Amino acid sequence: MRTQGWRSLTLYILTGLFILGMGVFAFRLGTQGASWAMQPYNRHLKTEGGTTQGGGEAVWAGTIVDRDGTVLVESDDGERHYNEDSSVREATVHTVGDLNGSISTGIQLQYRAQLLGYNALTGVSGVTNNTEGSTIALTIDSDLCETALQGLGSYKGAVMLMNYKTGEILCKVSTPTFDPENIPSDIETNDAYKGAYYDRTLSVTYAPGSTFKIFTSASAIEHLTDWGTRTYSCMGKEIINGNTITCMSQHGELDIREGLAVSCNIYFADLAIDLGAGNMTETCNEMGFNRSWDLDGIPVQASHLDLNGATDDQIGWAGIGQYTTEVTPYHMMLTMNAIANGSSAVTPHIIQSITDANGSVSQPDESRITLLTSDTAAQLNDLLRNDVVSDYGDGNFPSGMQVCGKTGTAEVGGGKEDTAWFVGYCQNPDTPYAFVAVVEEGGFGRSVAMPIIVSLLQQLA
Repeated sequence: MRTQGWRSLTLYILTGLFILGMGVFAFRLGTQGASWAMQPYNRHLKTEGGTTQGGGEAVWAGTIVDRDGTVLVESDDGERHYNEDSSVREATVHTVGDLNGSISTGIQLQYRAQLLGYNALTGVSGVTNNTEGSTIALTIDSDLCETALQGLGSYKGAVMLMNYKTGEILCKVSTPTFDPENIPSDIETNDAYKGAYYDRTLSVTYAPGSTFKIFTSASAIEHLTDWGTRTYSCMGKEIINGNTITCMSQHGELDIREGLAVSCNIYFADLAIDLGAGNMTETCNEMGFNRSWDLDGIPVQASHLDLNGATDDQIGWAGIGQYTTEVTPYHMMLTMNAIANGSSAVTPHIIQSITDANGSVSQPDESRITLLTSDTAAQLNDLLRNDVVSDYGDGNFPSGMQVCGKTGTAEVGGGKEDTAWFVGYCQNPDTPYAFVAVVEEGGFGRSVAMPIIVSLLQQLA
């Protein structure tokens, strides 16, 4: 009897495990089936007209267009074709993606199931019978992307611009780039193309330089009762723990408003030290550091701040955007979005709509991300507007946009030129644009990164 009891128990356990396993399989099939079906090892889907290369008969893949309906990539008689303008192809390839799937953040790879017409019931049978896939309309403006590409020139870097009221990303460009219709034969060996498969808007972090002073200011607003009147004296350099922090000028006695306008390193290094690692870390984590993001399901690299065990000189360097601090262009744009909206950022999106072969249309739902308090946002708004009015000059931007912003020049060492930044937004609700430009080895943010954004705003004026 005992033997039969154990056999019955074993049978029950095995049956339970089988049912559990089938349940897990069914769940994953429903949630991940599209991804399984579109894996690169499915060679019958790898064709000239598909989203990857390989053998097999041609299949249909859907169309990707920009916000104005300009075709960015489509299939014609089983062959995949990009826009006829090489500048458009190069300006949008990191968003659209290449046919090899080398750009991991590209829409063609991330949304390959929709483009190939995957169906949870029929799988890919419809695809292999030349059923047309979905049309994906993006929020980007290909003309704006071309302008950003021209502005970056031969530099490596990233540019993003969005409507902070709707969440639509209007411009998204990464360099170095390449023509996906005519991929260079030396793309793997030529240093000019080094990192060309990386989407620098989402997947690369940079030392933020003086743009990080926005976060240091936010921490002061949240933790110091006298943040608005607290002053520090800048004599051009300061020695802390035997290490010298330098500034571009001898600014004398400054408050935070003056310190941010002239981007005084000494002011913000001393401010960060007085705040301490705990307060700085708390504010930065609230504002999105050390947190994973995604853009319409596309992974975004996390920005990084770690002051654990940092000494005073290291905290001072962190307060001016150096030390080990790293940030993505996407996160910077999201922060500008939140300040412009008064605390909660409208979640950015790059998919405007997806229309399947049956004409059914899906659109993203609006959501918000709170990064800071309304009081902190209001105070930062005032400080960033003062930066432009008192330092950069309103006349350098299109009339009436009421631009708020901050430049940055980040030291990277290794004999390389500094990384140039410009981040900000338009205060005028009729021109609700938040933006970021980062230029590797570009030098000064004011002279290299800011003109790129000016050219985009002029085009939007």
